[in-house]
Amino acid sequence: MSSLLTSRSTQAVGGAVGFLVVMEFGSGLLQGWFPPLLARIGSDFGVDAAALNWVNVIYLLMTVAFVPVIGKLGDLYGHKRLLLVTVCLVAVGSLVVALAPNFGVLLLGRALQAPLGAFLPLEFAIVRSRNPDAAGRSIGKLVGALTLGGAMGAMCSGILLAAIDNLTIVLLAPAVFMVMCIPVVAWLIPETPTRSSGSIDWLGASLLTAGLLSTLTGIANASAWGWNSALTLGLIVVGLALLVVWVRVERKVEYPLVDLSLLTGTGVGLPILCAALFGAQMFGSQTAGSLFIMTNPATHGFGLGLATSTVGLVFLVLALCTFAGSTQGDRIAARLGARGTISCGALLAAVSYGGMVVFSSSTPVFLAFMALGALGNGLILGVLPAVVVRKSPADSIAIASALYNTSRTASGAVAGAVFALVMSSFLVTVQLGGKTTMVSGSSAYLWVWVLCAVLSLAVAVLALRFRADATASVDSESTLAAKETV
Repeated sequence: MSSLLTSRSTQAVGGAVGFLVVMEFGSGLLQGWFPPLLARIGSDFGVDAAALNWVNVIYLLMTVAFVPVIGKLGDLYGHKRLLLVTVCLVAVGSLVVALAPNFGVLLLGRALQAPLGAFLPLEFAIVRSRNPDAAGRSIGKLVGALTLGGAMGAMCSGILLAAIDNLTIVLLAPAVFMVMCIPVVAWLIPETPTRSSGSIDWLGASLLTAGLLSTLTGIANASAWGWNSALTLGLIVVGLALLVVWVRVERKVEYPLVDLSLLTGTGVGLPILCAALFGAQMFGSQTAGSLFIMTNPATHGFGLGLATSTVGLVFLVLALCTFAGSTQGDRIAARLGARGTISCGALLAAVSYGGMVVFSSSTPVFLAFMALGALGNGLILGVLPAVVVRKSPADSIAIASALYNTSRTASGAVAGAVFALVMSSFLVTVQLGGKTTMVSGSSAYLWVWVLCAVLSLAVAVLALRFRADATASVDSESTLAAKETV
C-alpha cells in the first residue's frame, strides 16, 4: 500500500513538473518575442528609438515592482492560487499589447505582462513542496525550459513577422499561449500545503517598490538623460533613501514583507548576493556581445560581421548550451556539490570572457568561447536557485526565490547602464556610407568582457563560502506534508 501511494505521488509530481515546464517554455517564448519586433513596433506606432526603449524598460521596472509582492502573497495564501492570478494578469497584458490602438496602451500591456517574472518563484515553491528530494532537478528543467523558450521566441517572432507581415497577429501568438495556460494552472497544478503566518506588509511593499523603481529608473535612463543630470541623480538618491527607510521599517514591523533574518540567519543572503553579481555579468554583457558579432570588420576594424540570419542561429546554439548546463546542473552537483558546481560554472564564464578578449579577431574561436560561457552560465542558472530554495524555510520559499529573481534583474539593469557608459567612453571615428560617425571602439568591448570576467571570478569565490546545508528537518516536514495531501 505504501509503495502504491509513493508511486502515485511520484506520478503526480512528475505530471505537475511537466505542466510547469511547458509554462516556463511559454514564459521564455514571451520574453524573447519582443526584441526582433521593436523596429516594426516603432514604425507602426510612429515612435522613435528613445521611446521604443520603454517597451523593455517598463517591463523591467514593473517586474522589479511585482515579483517580491507576488512571492510574499504566494507564501501567505497559496502558490498555485497566486500563480493562477499571475497567469491571468499576463494573459490580459498580452492581449492588450496585441490589440493596442496606440503606443501608450501597448506600454500599459507590457506593464501587465511584468508579473511573468513571478512564475519561477511560485513554481519553485510548488516543486519543493511536492518533492524536496527532486527539487534541484525540477528547478533545472524549469530554468532550461525558460532559456530554450527565450531563444525560440526570438527566432520565431522575426520569422513569423516576415512570413505574414502583420504585427497584430504576431503579437497575438504568445497571448493565445498564455490564455491556454489558465486552465492548465487551474485544474492540473497542485496547491502547496504550507502557509506563512501574518499578513502582507503594505508599507514595506510600497517602500521597496518605490525605492527600486526610483533607483532603477534613474540608472536605466542615465545614458539618455546623462549621468550628471539632476533627474538621474535625484531619482537614484531618492530611491536609495527609500530603500534605507524600508530596511528600518522591516526591522520593526511584526510581519515584514522580507524578514531580514531570512537573509542573515538561513544562509540565503550570500546566494542572493551571488545571484546579483551573476545577473550583472550575464545580462550586462548581452548587448556588447550582440553588437560585436554583428559589427563589420571591413568598416570598423573589428567585429565578426555575421549576417542577421547567422546571428539568430548563433543565439540558438548558445541557448542550447545554456539549456544543457541548466538541465545537467543537478547531476553535476551530485558529484561536485552545489558550491563546486556554481564555482565551476563561474570559472567557465570567466575563461570564456578571457578567450573573447584574446581571440576577438578569430570568428570560430570567439564563438567557441561564447558557447563555453553559455554552458557555464547554464550550470549556475540550474543550481544557484536550487540552493536558495533548499536553504529557505518552507513557508518563505516564494519570497526568497522572488528576491533571487529580483536581485538578478535589478543588477542586470544596473550593469547594462554602467556598461553603456563604458561603451560610450571609448569612441572611435569611422566612415559609414560616406559619412564620418563616432562608434564604440574595440577597447570598449574588451573592457566590458574584462569586467564580466571579474564578476564571474567573484561569483566563483562567493559560491565556495556558502554555508553547508542545514535544512534536513525542513525538507522532511515538507515531504511529510506533501505525502499527506496526495
